[in-house]
Amino acid sequence: MPISPSSYNPSFLFKNGHFSTIYSGLWRKINDFQQKRERIDLRDGDFLDLDWSFSEQPSEKVVILLHGLEGHGQRPYITGSAKTFNASGYDACAVNFRGCSGETNRLFRSYHSGATEDLDAVVQHILSEKEHTEIYIKGVSLGGNMALKYVGEDREIPKEVKAVIGISVPCDLHSSLKELLKPKNYPYSLRFKKHLTDKLWLKLPLFPDNISKLDIKNIRTLKDFDTIYTSKAHGFKDALDYYEKCSCLQFLASIKVPSLIINATNDSFLGPECYPYKEARENENLYLETPKFGGHVGFHDSENLYYSEKRAIKFLEERI
Repeated sequence: MPISPSSYNPSFLFKNGHFSTIYSGLWRKINDFQQKRERIDLRDGDFLDLDWSFSEQPSEKVVILLHGLEGHGQRPYITGSAKTFNASGYDACAVNFRGCSGETNRLFRSYHSGATEDLDAVVQHILSEKEHTEIYIKGVSLGGNMALKYVGEDREIPKEVKAVIGISVPCDLHSSLKELLKPKNYPYSLRFKKHLTDKLWLKLPLFPDNISKLDIKNIRTLKDFDTIYTSKAHGFKDALDYYEKCSCLQFLASIKVPSLIINATNDSFLGPECYPYKEARENENLYLETPKFGGHVGFHDSENLYYSEKRAIKFLEERI
């Protein structure tokens, strides 16, 4: 599919990638919005917490929202999107990945970029327990990688899954990691590492045979975290094996449902391999939009409605 042109042209301050990233992550607020939490149990004994919000009228359409690294269902990029979808007649199911809902999950494992088994559990829960007949998936950053991997893997996608949208997607996880480890991104990577290791300290007394104090103290970078925890807890040989097997880039050619990726070219988290121009040109189901501005999940627009949120609605409406 030809590369989609972008009309996104923000005000002067938001042309700066770092400003748009930081403002959107730390200062954006979503008011007059409520969610209802539902807990579902997983086959391996763990759980997921889902934060639901609803359109004014009963709807057969639902969007599953997937957050990014160390996010949760109340982050503004999730609640802002849910509110926009609700106003457009969609129910919204914001997934809190394992350990991200304010409560430590039950197992030593948690979540990672390629854990599509958890996304599938949510899809199957909706199909069996709810009355929605149309399912859409929107993932942000890590969640975008998971969503695209899910529909590109060798699995039978339920016919109810109609489309996917990925925002600021690290399509090549190793490429993104290399960017995050650069000096320009030190404040971001430090913040991510702190949140991740804080959760490991909570797991330490629960799983003393799986992780030690020395292990946690040896985590100095995000790659160290993936080497010491992510890979071992989730069955990968090492961090590089995890990045290789879980990057959605290799699955894009197999996607058979309409899918849109919006990756800003001034996103400091994304390396060159995270812009899948070739894959988009060769797959009629894959649409790639690369705005000049937007930073990482920072597509600020007027009236606290983000360009990426409005663009997602437009993309779906063009396909219904």
